[in-house]
Amino acid sequence: MDPREMIFEGLDHSGTGDLGVRVARPKPWEVDDELWAVIEPLLPKVERRIRHPGRKRHPDRLVFQGILFVLHTGVAWEHLPQELGFGSGMTCWRRLAEWTEAGRVATTARGPPRGTPRRKRPGLLPGGGRRLPHPGVKGEAKTGRSPVDRGRTGSKHHLITDATGIPLAATLTGGNRNDVTQLIPLLQAVPHVRGKRGRPRRRPDVVLDDRGYDHDKYRRLVWDLGVKPQIARRGTEHGSGLGTQRWVVERAFAHLHWFRRLRIRWEIRDDSHEAFLSLACCTSAGGG
Repeated sequence: MDPREMIFEGLDHSGTGDLGVRVARPKPWEVDDELWAVIEPLLPKVERRIRHPGRKRHPDRLVFQGILFVLHTGVAWEHLPQELGFGSGMTCWRRLAEWTEAGRVATTARGPPRGTPRRKRPGLLPGGGRRLPHPGVKGEAKTGRSPVDRGRTGSKHHLITDATGIPLAATLTGGNRNDVTQLIPLLQAVPHVRGKRGRPRRRPDVVLDDRGYDHDKYRRLVWDLGVKPQIARRGTEHGSGLGTQRWVVERAFAHLHWFRRLRIRWEIRDDSHEAFLSLACCTSAGGG
């Protein structure tokens, strides 16, 4: 048995004997029929040529599972196990690049999962950026010398969540970018909130930020979007109460970095890493 499968053993209702029930926990990269019915219409259709068709295209569902396998485990593309049936690592890499260039990965991962109800207290919580090293060639897109890591080249994740910690939007910048520079882009990237009849909600009532966002310029920009900024003032004592609400952002970052492919930026292409980031936001939001 695969050691990664969970084994549950318990007693029957009478408490007289061991049931010895063995339940295999589904792998996080497995896509069931219900989820695939949502994803498949979003992917581009590729018609096979009638003349000189060549080798048959590997099924999109298996390739998508191979991409999720790399995202979860962090394995190199060329080391993707062939016995899983997901195709070669290069096939998965090319398919991810194809879908990313077509804008399909961002479409599949946009917004909270279906059925997510609106919150009674709609509010957004931008999280401070999380730096990650980039051992690739220096000078690649969206990289920079980190001021807190001896000038090493790296990138940075920026995230905005709702009041319960569901990721709504994420961006990728160089490791030398200030967190506050991504406040407005993140607010503008928030998708419509679905769940009830009527016009979908686009803007929250309030946005909560820590002291790193304490700039009058950005307060005015947030007000211009019709959102109330609730930002901690610099120089004030700790204990304003924002920490009791902003901890969900830190938890969301922890969930995202459970995906081993996001801990270090191995991709030279920034759009490929952003595709992984979008998929991770979608998967963590759906509880996967």
